[in-house]
Amino acid sequence: MSVLARADLEAVDCHVHLSDERWARSAAGARARDIARHFGREPSIVSADEMADDYRSRKMMAVIMSSTDVTVTGREPVPNDHVADIVRSHDDVFLGFGAVDPWQGQLARDEIRRCKELGLVGIGELNPARQHFFPHDHRFYPLWELAEELGLVVLFHGGYAAAGSGRPGGDGVKLRFGRPIYLDDVAADFPSLKIICAHPSWPWESEALATAQHKANVYLDLSGWAPKYFSPELRQHVNSRISRKVLFGSDWPSLGVERWLEEFDGLDLKPEVRRAVLLENALELFGLGREVDSAGT
Repeated sequence: MSVLARADLEAVDCHVHLSDERWARSAAGARARDIARHFGREPSIVSADEMADDYRSRKMMAVIMSSTDVTVTGREPVPNDHVADIVRSHDDVFLGFGAVDPWQGQLARDEIRRCKELGLVGIGELNPARQHFFPHDHRFYPLWELAEELGLVVLFHGGYAAAGSGRPGGDGVKLRFGRPIYLDDVAADFPSLKIICAHPSWPWESEALATAQHKANVYLDLSGWAPKYFSPELRQHVNSRISRKVLFGSDWPSLGVERWLEEFDGLDLKPEVRRAVLLENALELFGLGREVDSAGT
């Protein structure tokens, strides 16, 4: 197996889900089949080894993650140990986030601490619309306080949810919980907590842009949305005021990496902004920049 040298990195995909056999047997796999139909794709089984080799061939790292809504649905998630095992086996190409259900209280706090011990670098994907919680509800502040203390990045789904889309009752998914403005309170009350608001966050895109511009500790990832559909407002902000706050994310396997990159390449962006979005911002956020510099000397 070849190893990706940090000095050769060209991009970091900050939002990637698994598509392996373990994932397919989980609640995430069942949910992903509905999401794939929303995106006009058919899900397929791809082993972690295959996925790692694909990212290596692209000279890219990826942040892999799952999610859990076990309190709301009773469906068991992919274990965080599985994600951590994959990261350990491919630590040249993968970083990992741990899944936590905020409603589990002390169990959730214990799991956040365990995620740190497993070597994961963040918590996510937290999905308020599926998990039925407001991030700025003070009942959940002990979770964000612990993540801040441990130096873990926290990623929240923002805006529209592909999960349940077009289904009767949306399969119980409640979009109002996903408004990005609720992350502004969290960012203000935990100024050292690094927060990612995932996806362009339609139909509340302006809230996400304003929060990222106002709060130094809030980043946006551009995953789950084909770049050719990026709004003029989003393109303008990415190319100017928040260019150092934006992360490349594909949301693979829902959206193909190749398609995302091809369409992103077609956007009229400054060269320095393009490099920042694809690589530099993630290096800074995850503390990888020093490793790249060291490898290149």
